[in-house]
Amino acid sequence: MQMPEEEAFAVLVKIMEDYRMRDMFKPTMAELGLCMYQLENLVAEQLPDLNQHFQSQNFHTSMYASSWFLTLFTTALSLPMACRIMDVFLSEGMEIIFKVALAMLTLGKEELMSLDMEGMLKYFQKELPARAESDPEALMQLAYTMKYNAKKMKKLEKEYVVIKTKEQEEMAELKRLRQENKQLRHRCEMLEEESRALADRLVKGQVSRAEEEETTFVVQRELDVLRHTHLETTHQLALANEKIRSLSLMMEETQTSRQSSIEEITLKQEQLQQREEMIECLQEELVKVRLREAENDALIRDLRSRIHELEEDKKTLREITPDNSVAHLQEELIAVKLREAEANLSLKDLRHRVTELSNQWQRHLQEHKQEPVNSGEAHSTPKKLLFWENRHNETQKLEEDLMTTRLREMEALTEVKELRLKVMELETQVQVSTNQLRRQDEGIKKQRELLEAAELRDREAAVRLLEEQRRYSDLESKMKDELMRAKISDAEKTQAVAELTQKISQLELKSQEIATEGELRIHSVDDSDKVRDLQDKVADLQAEFPTPITSPDTEPWKWLES
Repeated sequence: MQMPEEEAFAVLVKIMEDYRMRDMFKPTMAELGLCMYQLENLVAEQLPDLNQHFQSQNFHTSMYASSWFLTLFTTALSLPMACRIMDVFLSEGMEIIFKVALAMLTLGKEELMSLDMEGMLKYFQKELPARAESDPEALMQLAYTMKYNAKKMKKLEKEYVVIKTKEQEEMAELKRLRQENKQLRHRCEMLEEESRALADRLVKGQVSRAEEEETTFVVQRELDVLRHTHLETTHQLALANEKIRSLSLMMEETQTSRQSSIEEITLKQEQLQQREEMIECLQEELVKVRLREAENDALIRDLRSRIHELEEDKKTLREITPDNSVAHLQEELIAVKLREAEANLSLKDLRHRVTELSNQWQRHLQEHKQEPVNSGEAHSTPKKLLFWENRHNETQKLEEDLMTTRLREMEALTEVKELRLKVMELETQVQVSTNQLRRQDEGIKKQRELLEAAELRDREAAVRLLEEQRRYSDLESKMKDELMRAKISDAEKTQAVAELTQKISQLELKSQEIATEGELRIHSVDDSDKVRDLQDKVADLQAEFPTPITSPDTEPWKWLES
């Protein structure tokens, strides 16, 4: 603002190149960090109390001095003061910035010692610049009096460079270690996956081996059975050959008696068939009889159970007390009967009163009918007639008044009776409602007792259930461990047994092959001729006797067919 643009730009370039301000604004800000380190050491050396206060409040140098070095106090102080500092900076270099910073710290030392972190930040932003600008000459004189040793600053610069190189090496080492840690974790995960896969393969291999051992064991058993059957068939073949020889001799001897034996056999067959038919009929009848007997037993059991249930229901109905509804109906019935009796009594009384009134009214009418006749006979004079008529009218009025009073009396009595009946109804309703309330209170008490007992049972059951679950879990874990051990031991045993059985089977096969080869070499010719002769004889016998006979006397014919 004080010079043209080109000159201002040239001065800026000169400041950046010759006064190392370019390094202040690089991305790493290495020069700014160096200045902060040098200022912190100067403060520790010249203002130790203030330095201790900064450290106790965790108040770093960069929090208040970074703007001083970056802007050369242009943002912290007024423009004339900043221009004066800039002039000295151009003549002396960075030394004046450190001296001014120490001078400002010494000016505000007393106030800073009594403030915390927030208060110090506010003080550096507002109060300290105003105090410095109040007397710029004193600030500059104080700055010139501050000690500044260039050799020590060079030494601090070397120390800072060493510290930074160590930090960079440590950061590089830390990065390398983190990378190695990641690689190791990845390798651990890979190894865990491989171990899981190998474990799965091992389990599958053990399972497949166990299945193979089972199959080999089954095959070995089948092979043993086949060997046994082969031996039995060879033995049976030898027996059959012997029997065929004996039968051939018997056939030669018994050809003459063949017809008679056939007839006897047919008769025996018919007898056997008849006996079998009789046995089947008897078996069917026996089954029917047993079914009927079972149905009758079931019916008797059902009837007995029904009778027992009815007896129990009858006993429970006798023992059970009437519930609220039955008691309510009983009380209402009693009240209705009382009202009915009261109404009957009142009706009887009213009927008696009505009959009395009707009788009195009838008598009154008869007297009125007789009076005119008597009056005509006894009183003949006009005065007497007039007197009699007046007297008759008075008596009639009195009688009518008497009748009206009696009728009113009867109406009053009826109203009284009705009111009494209503009072009785209300009393009975009150009594019934009180009884209902009493029974409801008793029922509520019983239900509460039952509810409390049920809650206690539920709690005890829950506690027992938890204990049983714990026991069950313990037993289940023990059983799983035992099963795993047993399976492992069984697999090992089956593997050893399978190996031994395989070896034994191989040896037996070899021995049998050797034995069969020797026997076949010796008896091959003789046996083939004998077998052919026997087969021819068997074919001739089958052609002669095509139908098999099941009687025990003709059992040798089965051997011929087989």
